Amino acid sequence: MDKEHVKGAIDKTKGAVKDAVGGLTGDDKLQAEGKMDKAKGAAHNALGNVKDAVKDLSKKV
Repeated sequence: MDKEHVKGAIDKTKGAVKDAVGGLTGDDKLQAEGKMDKAKGAAHNALGNVKDAVKDLSKKV
């Protein structure tokens, strides 16, 4: 697991917590922040996947 995947996992977890707490407390702003954090986490994971694919491709060449 590289740095991007770690960042992604952290952001997704943090976002899920904020989203859940915001939903339970009725805090729309906190819930929106949670959704943004989850999206940011997904973007980090996607970037990590691209980096992995480039590494794999470069090993084959």
